[in-house]
Amino acid sequence: MPVTGKNSTGKVYLIGAGPGDSGLITMRGWEILQKVDVVCYDALVDPLLIVTLPSHIEKVYVGKRAGQHSHDQRQIEEILIAFCTDGKTVARLKGGDPFIFGRGGEEALVLHEKGIAYEIVPGVTAATAATAYFGIPLTQRGIATSALLFTAHGKAGGLPKAESSIQNFGKLKNCTLAGYMGIGRIQQVVDSLILGGMEPETPAAIIERGATQSQRMVRAPLRELPKAATDAEMKPPGLIVVGHVTELHDKLDWYQKGPLHGKRVLVTRPVAQAKEMYTLLKEEGAYVIPAPTIQTFPDYDEVAWKNFEQLSASKLGWIVFTSVNGIRTFMDKLFLSGRDIRYLSKFKLAVLGQGSINALLEYGLQPDFTSSEALGEAMKRELTEDVQAGDWVVRVRGNLAPSRIEDSLTNHCADVLPLQTYRTDPVIPDEGMRKWVLDSPIDIATFTSGSTFNSFLEQWGEDAREILNKATIASIGPATSKVIGQAGYTVDIEANQHDVDGLVAAVLTKFL
Repeated sequence: MPVTGKNSTGKVYLIGAGPGDSGLITMRGWEILQKVDVVCYDALVDPLLIVTLPSHIEKVYVGKRAGQHSHDQRQIEEILIAFCTDGKTVARLKGGDPFIFGRGGEEALVLHEKGIAYEIVPGVTAATAATAYFGIPLTQRGIATSALLFTAHGKAGGLPKAESSIQNFGKLKNCTLAGYMGIGRIQQVVDSLILGGMEPETPAAIIERGATQSQRMVRAPLRELPKAATDAEMKPPGLIVVGHVTELHDKLDWYQKGPLHGKRVLVTRPVAQAKEMYTLLKEEGAYVIPAPTIQTFPDYDEVAWKNFEQLSASKLGWIVFTSVNGIRTFMDKLFLSGRDIRYLSKFKLAVLGQGSINALLEYGLQPDFTSSEALGEAMKRELTEDVQAGDWVVRVRGNLAPSRIEDSLTNHCADVLPLQTYRTDPVIPDEGMRKWVLDSPIDIATFTSGSTFNSFLEQWGEDAREILNKATIASIGPATSKVIGQAGYTVDIEANQHDVDGLVAAVLTKFL
């Protein structure tokens, strides 16, 4: 049962996020994340879990990596206490399991002493997940009848104070050893095990970023493992695995590496529209780095909407959609006003791009017009062939949309009503987002509109230039490529089909 505190109205959930892949968080953990007020998260939490949280939740980065602490442990505890004192519910999101080398026990004790309510939500730990993703069972009948988890990282930065215990592990038989936080101290660990009696030829492995799309592993006899790790340039986070079960990898290596395996792919699309793209890229093996540069919100021009309602009562006409956001916010407003899709029966519907076609189909509506290309210029040119002089046209748009389509239709003598239904604002990257984007070089930077690119330059400044100068730049289509080119950058990949499916396909073609 959850512990109930007496002196606080807030509550803390110590949640294990799993070892890397966002899909490995438990259902209980995911459900809690959707309803808390604040999420305080670690460096090893999959960023997809953070960016897809409901927008009203406050996100606080409290990550700690070897030699790089945004907050020390005491500061983290004070942050949790402060939020609870304000009566807020807090998710303390930790990589792996909070009670396995995650300092969750320390934080729970502090909460207990302060009388603050808390709940422990277990997570999948690296020892089980990282090994499983490489086809290495921790236990196997006839090979390993036990498993031992240990940390190679102590309070003073070296081996634990009772370092003789690691030597004692060298005496164990038929036991798999899994050492956390050990890449930087692998030589000391190996020396201690051999000194304790372990055979130098014992099969061993070291796994980097296990259970993620960037996972790597090197295997070697125990005495050669430090050199193998150095030669492969293995970096934290890493797990040392020692035992004959590592040999089963040759038969049980089930994990299929996609063509984008290990590639860090930057996705700048707004989160609400990017989830499909995240999934498609992950399925191809990419390590997705979400960095939304813009966000959209419903924002209705009420005067224009009233004009639309008045005119639609007596006139036939067109409704022009050029984005998925426009379709969804328009339909939301329509339904909130007490109407349904029958209200649109007197209109012809024009859309731009496959994404907009698909969004319209979600409501059971078929477009009467689609441009030959997913380009505003194509729609401007071709729509005037279908719209007649004197026709009434409703142009559904956001606050940043160019006016070229309505200007062209007005010049064609159509009666145009611009109808704003949403607003686009920039996303200012917080400390956590900056950390996961800048942690390692970006291999592929994707842009799905000129506005996502311009906002990326504006919000990321000099870092944006450094990222783009090293990355392969992928554009959803000519309009976006034009904006990128005008900023002085070369587009390496341009989608032939100007939607998310087309962009991902174009990236795959480049790297197959």
